[in-house]
Amino acid sequence: MTGSDLVILAAVLGLILLAGFFALAETSLTRINRIKALTLEDEGRRGAKVLTRLVEHPERFLNPVLLLVLTCHVVASILVGILFKRFGAVGVALATLVEVSVIFVLAEAAPKTWAVQNSERAALLAAPVVAAIANFPPIRLLARALIGLANLILPGKGLSQGPFVSEEELLATVDVATDDQVIEREERALIRSIIEFGDTVAREVMVPRPDMVAVEGRDKVSDVLEVAISAGYSRIPVYDQGIDDITGIVYTKDLMKAVQDDQGDKPVRELVRSAQFVPETKRVSELMREMQREKFHIAIVVDEYGGTAGLVTLEDLIEELVGEIVDEFDVEEPAIEALPGGSYRVNARMAVDEVNELLGAEFPEGDWDTIGGFVFNLLGHVPAEGETVEHDGHRLAAEKVQGRRIGRVRITKVPQPVEG
Repeated sequence: MTGSDLVILAAVLGLILLAGFFALAETSLTRINRIKALTLEDEGRRGAKVLTRLVEHPERFLNPVLLLVLTCHVVASILVGILFKRFGAVGVALATLVEVSVIFVLAEAAPKTWAVQNSERAALLAAPVVAAIANFPPIRLLARALIGLANLILPGKGLSQGPFVSEEELLATVDVATDDQVIEREERALIRSIIEFGDTVAREVMVPRPDMVAVEGRDKVSDVLEVAISAGYSRIPVYDQGIDDITGIVYTKDLMKAVQDDQGDKPVRELVRSAQFVPETKRVSELMREMQREKFHIAIVVDEYGGTAGLVTLEDLIEELVGEIVDEFDVEEPAIEALPGGSYRVNARMAVDEVNELLGAEFPEGDWDTIGGFVFNLLGHVPAEGETVEHDGHRLAAEKVQGRRIGRVRITKVPQPVEG
């Protein structure tokens, strides 16, 4: 071999080792989350501060590192081709075999395996170098330019935004932590509720219009107080021309004070306070913040035509997070009840996704939110009590029908015929 061949060979080995370091950095840094990095920083580990800054914005280092890994591989391949081209076709085949084997072992498998087994050490080792590279203007600008070009060719979210963690991945992580007994099952349920809370709208948690307890504005204060005490509510909507004409909210404490002052015969409209109105598509996370900020506990939910769809209380929103809260005024009725023979009795107001989760079913979601709405959609008419419909291997029966509403649904798994 000539002197130039030795220089090329040394360059190839250097590039492979450099590619191995970048592969180690990529694997270790993407396996360390922000919480772990902060923990290492609190322990005073060397390089932890730089590591924390990197993992807070992975898109800033990942693309430059990937670019350098690819550059090292490509340049090494070119140089190996130059060394073996004198041997013709056999040399090309031999170069390919040697290069693939060496790159796989030294630049991919070995460093990435070590990084997986020693994530903290590898991340702390790589963080200062990667931070310097990510902040080096030529490399950073070149990576951004190439990503920008890729975004023009492949429109979408954009590769420049870096890696994403979906809700499904986060929930899967929570499930794994529960299985490994890192967190309790109650904590898992709360985490899932919090994640799902952000996608929930007022229509899904409200007390629907038929279940609302409301009074007419001309009703006597004493009569309304009896209604409030009987229902166990501290606030009751007041309407004028009809339920779609809510004029305000009356507080039970105001009713009691009026009765004590011998004003029980006056119309309740004189005691109403202003009502808050929200669209049925409003996210409950935003609504809860509004309730906290503006200090109100009940809101009237209106549909797209301005009619009253229902009402939602602060307790409804909290129950969406922590589960049902039963007080001395609530009549507790199980949302789902197992029956002999493998059937289940379900409250028709139960959300379809909750039924799917509890029963392992796959009922679809659509313009309906509840299992009762799903049965309505399948039948296409108001069912008679006991009427059934089948879907995806399940028989759904309208077990209780109140007027035009389904009260309870019985769900039975239908045995599937065995194919012979």
